[in-house]
Amino acid sequence: MKRCPQCKRVESDDSLAFCRVDGAALFEDSASLNDDVGTIRFNSEPITGEAQATTVLSKRQTIENTAVLPKPNRLPVIVALVGLLAVAAIVGGYFYIRTKKVAPIEAIAVMPFVNEGNNPDVEYLSDGMTETLISSLSQLPNLNVKPRSTVFRYKGKDTNPETIGKELNVQAVLNGRVIQRGQDVSLFVELIDVALDKVVWSQQYNRKQTDLVALQSDIARDVSNRLKNALSSADEAKVTKTHTTNPEAYQLYLKGNFYRTKYTEEGYLKGIEYYQKALELDPNYPLAYFGIAAAYDFANDWYLPPKEAMPKAKAALMKALELDDSLAEAHFLLGKLVFWYDWDWSAAEREWKRAHELDPTYPASYPPYLTAVGRFDEAIRTQESLLSKTPLDLNMNMDLAAILLSVGQTDRSIEQTRKTLEIDPNYWWAYQTLGMAYERKKEYAEAMAALEKARSVDSGAWSLAYLGAAYGTAGYAAQARRIIEELKEISKTRHVSPYSFALVYSGLNDKDQAFEWLDRAYEARSFGMTQLKVETILENLRSDPRFKELLKRMNLPQ
Repeated sequence: MKRCPQCKRVESDDSLAFCRVDGAALFEDSASLNDDVGTIRFNSEPITGEAQATTVLSKRQTIENTAVLPKPNRLPVIVALVGLLAVAAIVGGYFYIRTKKVAPIEAIAVMPFVNEGNNPDVEYLSDGMTETLISSLSQLPNLNVKPRSTVFRYKGKDTNPETIGKELNVQAVLNGRVIQRGQDVSLFVELIDVALDKVVWSQQYNRKQTDLVALQSDIARDVSNRLKNALSSADEAKVTKTHTTNPEAYQLYLKGNFYRTKYTEEGYLKGIEYYQKALELDPNYPLAYFGIAAAYDFANDWYLPPKEAMPKAKAALMKALELDDSLAEAHFLLGKLVFWYDWDWSAAEREWKRAHELDPTYPASYPPYLTAVGRFDEAIRTQESLLSKTPLDLNMNMDLAAILLSVGQTDRSIEQTRKTLEIDPNYWWAYQTLGMAYERKKEYAEAMAALEKARSVDSGAWSLAYLGAAYGTAGYAAQARRIIEELKEISKTRHVSPYSFALVYSGLNDKDQAFEWLDRAYEARSFGMTQLKVETILENLRSDPRFKELLKRMNLPQ
């Protein structure tokens, strides 16, 4: 038997079935049909026998006659259907694009928020909200957020997102503008896809100053949700963590950050003042304690003697960790304090590893420490990895240059230093390191020129000391001794590290005076003592038994 799959009409096996729907000849094997073909019904009446055969023949002839009629034209219907489908696709795609989050982003730069109106009293707020958002977003796993030291290089500059994307190797840029009118604060943020050169999300927030803490959490949550297709509850808790509920304490903390990160003597002092005011309002504010510790760490052996600065830094840091032991930045800074001041190498490494466990963006060890203990290859690899994530960070660039100089890769150090000067042509540390690299190569004219430049842009005692040391090795003893007298005069009114004097005396090859001042530096716990093994200017002292005794006292490899 045959059955038409369109109209379901049944015919005998040798019959040609024509569909009643469109007149086409269609076949379908019907061996498995359950219909009783011995009884055929028309108009619900059974027909059998001879009448059945006659009726079937008549029916077939009728169908054959209709089969020769022209087929209906279905093209207009098809065209209409295609058109409807196209419209539906366009409309659906529009709403899909409007509602779809941006693709997951792996690297982002939060640019310094613009202080709309250039109100100097609001500068701390625009900078502070930028820094807090950077810190919050850094808590997200698998997201490379460029640090403050990198993005603030662009502050006040009119740079397009494409340029930033190429220079920092990021997929997205977040811009913001802050406006304060009395107690009202407005913040406008926009997320830009660098490849598309297009704003993919924007938002405006209007709050009272008393709502600043909540505002910061809202911004962090909203931006995180736009960067990640799915934000877990644990991740959301991390990015919205505020550490204080007191809005005034939060503002004072932001002011503390604003002044501390100027990295000047006045700046660190004002920073500490604002952190302490924040703690008066909220004694359990761990980040304010961390700020105090960071300020004293900066002042150590520059503006303050180590024995004054470091115990204060450590006490504040331990209080911060007592309040919140999950602060990765506090553990990492504690490792640095233990390294620079306590000279407890194993304890320092434990803190760095703990910081890395809490936040993998921190290295599991500290490159200057790795250099100091002779793990040179590891130091270079670690520093290069850090620099790859923060290519415009001046200190990261110069840490690598200093390490290369310390391990004897002088030409690479010069090359790295020149790269840094392309970023900032007036960075004193770059000129100082460049001068000492030329001093190693005995190219004294170039060395003097670079070190004099360092001295012209930095009035600190350290720049003067390295200049004096290079004068000594170059054979200009009178100039070197004049600098010693100048350092002594400065020390009457402000701190000068004993290690500075040791450098100049070593340059003069006055070993007795050099060791006398190194002993004083040891007693003062100068941070320079950690670099005994790799300080290039001390090379002429290394064969002396007194030098080996110092290494033993410092628990440094011989």
